Amino acid sequence: MMRTLKTIDSHNYTEDMPVFEKYSVRGVIVRDGKIAVQQSAAGDYKILGGGVEEGETFEQALIREVQEESGLKVIPDSIREIGEIVEKRKDIFDSSMVYVCHSCFFFCDAEEEMTAMHMTDSEKEKGFHLVWAAPEEIIEGNQPFFKSQPWSYRDSEFVRLMPEL
Repeated sequence: MMRTLKTIDSHNYTEDMPVFEKYSVRGVIVRDGKIAVQQSAAGDYKILGGGVEEGETFEQALIREVQEESGLKVIPDSIREIGEIVEKRKDIFDSSMVYVCHSCFFFCDAEEEMTAMHMTDSEKEKGFHLVWAAPEEIIEGNQPFFKSQPWSYRDSEFVRLMPEL
């Protein structure tokens, strides 16, 4: 069981609603005080990672997701568990359900050599690309997107917690 760093609960649902639960992984790769992130054409930042597929361990999903989104190759022995941020809100695709997302964060290192990225169509459409950003840049850059993109708030909250981790 991973320790909970923070719970973000919008309280826009009722307790009798069915729950859709999802697990995702986030790779925190830091070099020279900057974090490897995806930045969209609009300017928001997203910590590398994504959903855990059926049959995958968190570590396998982390290695796959970081490589797909950035071309960075995670060094498996460097993966260190940090904790999770739990998001709970009404599901945007099915308003009769509660969406609970467990974003599991891991510190890890990456090889210097990079490989090809394999982003989703949605990531390509939003113009996501790899950048190295200082914590303040991520927090400040994500602020305008807090209401429209829940991950912007989640990732900014994680970055705010980083000095304590």
